[in-house]
This record gives sequence, C-alpha cells and structure tokens, in this order.
Amino acid sequence: MRITLLGTGAALPDPDRCQSSILITLDNGRHFLFDCGEGATRQMVRANVNPADVGWVFFTHLHYDHICGFPFFVLTSWIFNRSGSPKVFGPRGTRHYVDHLFEEGAFRIDILARSQYALRRKNLEAVRPEVSELSPGPVYQDEHVRVTADWVEHIPRDICECFGVRIEAEGKVIAFSGDTAPCESMVTLARNADLLIHECTFPQSFIEHRRKSGVGTFAHTSPGELGELASRASAKSLVATHFGHFDSTSPVLKRAAGAHLPVDLMGPERLDEIARDIRKNYSGPVRLARDLMRIDL
Repeated sequence: MRITLLGTGAALPDPDRCQSSILITLDNGRHFLFDCGEGATRQMVRANVNPADVGWVFFTHLHYDHICGFPFFVLTSWIFNRSGSPKVFGPRGTRHYVDHLFEEGAFRIDILARSQYALRRKNLEAVRPEVSELSPGPVYQDEHVRVTADWVEHIPRDICECFGVRIEAEGKVIAFSGDTAPCESMVTLARNADLLIHECTFPQSFIEHRRKSGVGTFAHTSPGELGELASRASAKSLVATHFGHFDSTSPVLKRAAGAHLPVDLMGPERLDEIARDIRKNYSGPVRLARDLMRIDL
C-alpha cells in the first residue's frame, strides 16, 4: 500500500505545510482519506490522485484544521464526475456538520446553479455524503480493509469526541493518532504497527508555554512522550506529523502566533530538537513529516 501525507501542519495557514490529511491507497486502487484539512484536495491532484476516486473519508475530530477542506473535496469530486456518494465517518457531530454544507446548507446556491446542467444533475449523489458517526471499536470493514477506532485525549469529550484509528490491510497495520495527549488507547491502537503516524504538534517547551498562557489546547504529545509511546507499542516505524508551525520562519505566522507560542524559539532548528527528543525513547526508524511525503509498505 501507499501512504501519502497530504498535509502535515496544524491550524494556522502555514506557507510550507497544508493542514492535516493522510491518504492511504491500497494495491487494488482504493483510496482512504484520514482527515481533510485545508489544501488536501489540491495535494491529491499534485500526487496524481483524482479526488473523485477517493471513496472513504474518516475524521478523527472536528477541529477545523482537520475538516475545513472537506466541502472543497466533495464539490471538486462532483465536478470531476464522482459516481455515487462519498462515505464519511467521524465523531458525534459529523452529521450536523455535513448536513449544513451542501444542498441544504452553505453551498446550496452553488449546487442549485451547477445542477441546472444535465451533466451535473447526473451525479448529484456526489454531494450527498453517507455519514456514519463513530464509537470505539471496529468502524469499517470489507474484504480488503479493517478500520478500528478508539477515543484519544485532546478536547473534552462533551465538546467533541476525538479518535485515533488502526488500519489493517494487505497484511500491514497503520495507526494514526489524530490529535491527542499520550494515552493508553493509542498504545493499543499502535501495537506492533508497521507504521505509526502520530501527532507531535509542539516541542515540550512550546507545550508548557501554552499550558501557562491558557491560550489554545495543550493536550498534545511531546517528542519525548511520542518516543516512549512508540516504544511501548512496539511500533516498527514512526512518522511524527501535525507540526504546529514551530519550524516556521514566516513573519506573518510569528505575528499571529505571538499570543500562544514562544515565537523567539521558532525556526527550522526545532526539527533537530524534535528528532533528538524522540530518539531518547525510541530506537526504530523515524521520519519527520513533510507535505507529499510518500511511504510504501
């Protein structure tokens, strides 16, 4: 199978990273999308994948940097002549989110206008996603793939449930954390995984700064904690992703982040710190994610 990291950044508009999105492509050509942040669809095209061929979408949680690219993905797939409805899986609240986007929501006028043409009317199912809301346990299975989800610890659960996932296909196992602080459920999901793709949003010093400032969630996994988690799970390889702009040199980002990040520490040298701290607790292969990174298993 092929894993393409479409977006490896976090919430801010980073000039070097799109927002969170991962595409898994099986050898039989089936595509499974995990999160759909800003830029995901454009990155699919850059990776030579037709968005209309991506049939399954999984949201780990409903923070905007994980879902705001979804309407563009659906509308582009419609224009690219998708056949049938995309299948969407996400936490409680996903159905409400999707219901307010398309024919009865934000893009009603666009869909009404374009559907005056016979070609667009032929595939209106493309803008009618089939939504399933997740609960812990197996969430999707067919003859090719099995997806299991469990709660992780990021946002208070009464506001939004957050999930990590385990994907088993073609004799391989991939685990994806979504956003989370270190938790036992993620260790279980990643047990003996061929590849663990895990958030590593901030260095430890940045997490402490956010904890003290009270601006934004600090429920993320530090590099040292990530190394420990990967080691405990016996993950065979690790990709650290969802980087919270700590490596950016953008003056615009630094001004925007001033209230909640120690901007005087921002810069590409932080990536060396991330790798070094992961290595303190994990001896397996480590990759630091970048957009359009491709991994073949």
